[in-house]
Parts: sequence; C-alpha cells; structure tokens
Amino acid sequence: MTVPSHHVDNADDLGVLSWRKSTRSGGQSGQCVEVAYLVDSRVAVRDSKNPCGPAFLLSSAAWDGFRCSL
Repeated sequence: MTVPSHHVDNADDLGVLSWRKSTRSGGQSGQCVEVAYLVDSRVAVRDSKNPCGPAFLLSSAAWDGFRCSL
C-alpha cells in the first residue's frame, strides 16, 4: 500500500497548532513524538526534542491505520 505523505523542514511553517504528546511517553526517556491535527484533515508528526525541526505529514486515514496497527 502506498501512503501519500510529505514533510516540511520546519514545523513552525505549519502555523500555530495544538501539539499533543502521547500519554504513554516515558517522561525522561527523550524518545517522544508529538502529533497535531491540521485543518485540512492531515496529521503532522514531529520529534518533541526538536519542535522547530522537520514534521512528517500524513493523511488522517494513514494516521488512523498506523495507530490501529500498534
């Protein structure tokens, strides 16, 4: 299955978003990702340690498929 996606080099380029970190994140482990839902139904994923770094963009269907596979 091919999942259309792309990235932005700087998550700030996406504008003001409400980023969420998983409740299962280990706190001090430093290995966390954050997600934000965009108004066009895509989902952005970024490294919580680098909030101004790149963000990976997925369709909401692709994000739901990923979450269900965990």
